[in-house]
Amino acid sequence: MSTPNPMAGSMDGSFPNPPPSVSMKTFTIAGISVTVHGLDELSQRVQRIACLWLLHPRLQTQKCMAPLAAATLHHWNKSAESGKVGLLAVSFDQRNHGSREVDPLSNEAWRAGNERHAQDMFSSYQGTSMDTSLLITYLSSYVFSSSNRQIDTNIVLGVSLGGHAAWQCLFHDPRISDAVIVIGCPDYLSLMSDRARLSKLPSWTHSSFPGTHFLGSRDFPIGLIKAVEAYDPAGMLLGRPSSSPRTFDGHAPPAVEQARLLPLLQQSLRGKRILNLSGGADKLVPYKCGQAFIEWLNLAVATDGWFAGGVHLEDLVFEGVGHQMSPDMVSNAIRFVAETLRSKVAASTPKI
Repeated sequence: MSTPNPMAGSMDGSFPNPPPSVSMKTFTIAGISVTVHGLDELSQRVQRIACLWLLHPRLQTQKCMAPLAAATLHHWNKSAESGKVGLLAVSFDQRNHGSREVDPLSNEAWRAGNERHAQDMFSSYQGTSMDTSLLITYLSSYVFSSSNRQIDTNIVLGVSLGGHAAWQCLFHDPRISDAVIVIGCPDYLSLMSDRARLSKLPSWTHSSFPGTHFLGSRDFPIGLIKAVEAYDPAGMLLGRPSSSPRTFDGHAPPAVEQARLLPLLQQSLRGKRILNLSGGADKLVPYKCGQAFIEWLNLAVATDGWFAGGVHLEDLVFEGVGHQMSPDMVSNAIRFVAETLRSKVAASTPKI
């Protein structure tokens, strides 16, 4: 289960390669080296600013997100609406990656000899979610230190490990109103149970019914389960799965369970827009591992669903695509960001 760069080849096809260049400026914020893309291209007349937070894959660095930043900014800056809402893109190295790397083995999987793969990966990208929130708090004070301009819209786009983190960003920071999740998973318990099965861990295989003792073993300790139930979307809302992968029976939860869930959904997702992009042939982060949660959420937020929270959810699976951000995914991500920004413009335009 090797992990090639999921961004390799993402700009092939109908996109200029390399994409049009945009300015890049580096700021050190809270000890993190942060790259801001597109600052020089902002019109001085634009007061409303949106920020696209780009979260890179595992074993990569923020550098691999630069072409996507350039393509997205170039697309938006050509639009008429860019005169009303400006767009920046921001990238930084995730914890224990790139300039922040401390222990290379901690980024590896079980098969590569990392016995604490489950703890390391979850804590790493939960940390990325926390770092994103921290940087949202301070970014405008660095990039607009001599003006009154503020960032009033935050969109997160994450790929693979960054996609896992993007789900947490969306659920835990009310300032993040929109998310593009690329080959990420909202259900860590299902994802890692499937990975333990494929890795043939003794904690998975050494039981009369395989997998019975995995959750709570040294490979997935009780302390990690508690963290997942506190921060992971499926862990928060659905708890531990009764099967691997998790299944969904297609029914709304009973009234007593809805009473517990509604405040959580209200706080986490009300009015937010989500684009979930998955590869139908992805073996590293299989769509099936998050499918039950996505179906459950789709039922909840549907027009006639039991959570009337104004959530927009698109779930696109690209058949034949493995663990990569394909050119079609890039097209849809750029399209979604532009549609999101246009909706912000329309919402603020006075009706005559």
